[in-house]
Parts: sequence; C-alpha cells; structure tokens
Amino acid sequence: MLRIGTGAGFAGDRLEPAQALVEEANLDYLILEGLAERTIALSQKQKRKNPNLGYNEYLEERIRILLPALIKNNVRLITNMGAANAISAAQKITEIAGDMGLACKVASVTGDDVLENLNREVSALESGINLREYEPILSANAYLGIDALLPALSSDANIIVTGRAADPSLFLAPIVHHYNWNVEDFDLMGQGTLIGHLLECAGQITGGYFADPGYKDVEGLANLGFPFAIVEPNGKAVITKLPNTGGMVSLQSVKEQLLYEVHDPENYYTPDCVANFSTAKLKEIDKDQILVYGATGKQKPDTMKVSVGYHAGYLGEGEISYAGSTALARGELAEQILKERLKPNYPELRTDLIGVSSLHHGQFGSHSPYEVRVRAAALCKGEEEARRIGHEVEALYTNGPAAGGGVRKRVEEVIGIVSTLIERKAIAINTHVWE
Repeated sequence: MLRIGTGAGFAGDRLEPAQALVEEANLDYLILEGLAERTIALSQKQKRKNPNLGYNEYLEERIRILLPALIKNNVRLITNMGAANAISAAQKITEIAGDMGLACKVASVTGDDVLENLNREVSALESGINLREYEPILSANAYLGIDALLPALSSDANIIVTGRAADPSLFLAPIVHHYNWNVEDFDLMGQGTLIGHLLECAGQITGGYFADPGYKDVEGLANLGFPFAIVEPNGKAVITKLPNTGGMVSLQSVKEQLLYEVHDPENYYTPDCVANFSTAKLKEIDKDQILVYGATGKQKPDTMKVSVGYHAGYLGEGEISYAGSTALARGELAEQILKERLKPNYPELRTDLIGVSSLHHGQFGSHSPYEVRVRAAALCKGEEEARRIGHEVEALYTNGPAAGGGVRKRVEEVIGIVSTLIERKAIAINTHVWE
C-alpha cells in the first residue's frame, strides 16, 4: 500500500522529523509543505531583489540533509518550497546533488504566478473592495491543483518542486498517480483531499499544536514525530507516526486537525473538488493509528483561488519593560504617556501591557504581575512616520516612569493579503525537468 509522510507543515518547521520518516517509515513519498498566504508574497519581494532567490530559506539545508536517504530509499519528494521561484529552487537542488555526487532528477512546476493576468477590476473576497484599491499589488498566486502536479509525477523525477499549490493537492496528486484514480470520481477526490488536509500541518495532528497541559497532555514533544498515512487503493487510510517518536495520534487530535481552517465541512473548496468532510468516519484501530474513510466530494469549481499580496504600509513599534512591586502601575503610566503624545497623530495607535492586557484587553484576577512589558504600535503610510513610534518608547528611559529597560524598536514593511478568483483558462502550467 502507498505510504506518504509529511516532513514539514510550514516554512520554518523542524528538520529532523523528515529525516526520520525517510529513513524509518518505508515511505513512497515525502511532502514538504511550506507556504502560507503571506509567505509567498514575501518570497516574491525577495525575488524582485535577487532573481535567483525567492524560494524557502531552509530549502538548501533540508535537501542536503534528506537527499542521500531519499535516493537510497527511493522516496520521491514533493514540495511547494519553491515559493516564488520554483525554477531557481530546482536548479539549486540539482546543484546540491552534483556537489554530493548523487544522480537526481528534479521537476519544477510553474504557472501559479498570475500577476500579469490578474484582473484588477474584480473584488477581494474578504472585503468586496475593487483590487485597484489595494495597489501597489506585489504578488498574485493561484492555488494549483493535481492537474499541475500529475505531469511532473509522470516524469519519474525524484523531486518535484512547485510554488503555490493547494496544500491537500500536494498529497492527493501522488495518490491519484500511484493508483491511477479517475480524477472525475469526486468522491475519491474528496477522500484523498481529506487525507491531504489531515497531513498538511505535520506535527499538529501528532499532538504539537494540540497539546494543552492539564487538559490535553502530550508526552515527548521535544522529539515530536511527524505523521504519515498508509493509503489503500479505495482511499481508506491509516494516519500514524513512527513508534519511537514523541507525540500522539488520537481520535481527538485527528478531529481537531480535520476541522482546522475548515469553515464549512460539507463544502471545502479545492482546485480538485468540493470536498465533503461531514461524511468522514474515524476509527482507532491501535495505539497511534486512526483509520480515516468516508469523505465524499462534488464537481471541482470553474474558478481557482488567488492569493494577492499588496503593500499595506509600515509597522512602527516599540517596547519597554518594568519590573518590581509597582511594575503594573509604572507600565500603565508609560502607556498613558505614549497615548497622550502619539494618539493625536496616530489615531489607530495600539498599546498593550504584555502579560496583562495584550491578548484580551483586560486584566483577569487580582494578582499584580511583578514584571510588565509595554508595547506601542501603529500602521503608518511612510517609514519616517513609523519610526517615531519606537523613538517615543525609547525616550521613556529618562522621561519617566522610573526604571524602564530593555527597549526594542522596529520598523517593518507590512504585506497585506486578500484573495480573489481567476478562471482556470487563465493559468498556464509549465513543467521542466532538470538533471
């Protein structure tokens, strides 16, 4: 039966769990999922500064660690860590293989970058506002589906690297390729999409994001094992992990991941189908082994989602700490001073007492903290305007209240993200094989 593992669930994920899967799990495929909406916009920005960059910053390190075991154990790798520059990523991988004396065929899949074809007259899905109102637009990347990945899988490439693809599609594509599934059988597509959705976030389903001491205790998080699925030809799958690793795969952890980022379980839109997770069945068959089956699906949509990145301004912020028996009172005084000095020119100014009111905007309980960190921040149009926020916080050193320390100030360009839809015919997929 087909065995697919997850070696990364986001851009900065741990490196070792993927290596353990390749060496010990008898995999057919390893998937590295490393893109979020904001990640690819930042990668596009990096590519504009250097046309040879724009792929995941850890890609080279991951490949050097994984490549010998991938080749030795005949495990094929699929990853979206090409981000904004899948071609340069593929070239870099072949260069690394050459340096290591390993024969490796790499396929790059492009076509997700639709900035040139983006219709600015359509509206953002989140706001209903015309896209022209978001100029300057920095990036526009469509969520590719299995149609883009299947030609690369047919090339027998050891590694397939792409940019923005729908997360579940990275897992569904090798299942369809391996078992020669009919892509018009949308119940199969829905079940395969469920498998991909469960695996895509790596350590979340094996107890990482799940853990909550005293409520949901999980052992061995420092050695958290990443998940893999054993998939039958009919789409039934067992989600599990390596037995010598920390974490857990339970009905509860799988259910939480099943509902993660799913607004409507009956209508989960992907490029490959509209999946129905409400019909899915879960069954614990052994320790850390959950059988998943029964998801269904409907006709794939005529349009595809596009993630649009735009320049949203500059974030100016500053922080300062106070400690001692009167820490809270001094923090509140610092907050008051910053509001008086900045609010007139920064109506959207936000101030927080970190550890007291930064998350819930109110203090709970009667305990007075021994230390408090004051933060002020505002989104500004220009860099100089943003820089003043940190300057005002720094000035509190000698302008009161007493004994502030550890000032940090920062100005950062903010990339905003909205989404829209694009017709499938506007997307041109290209696959290139590098050896």
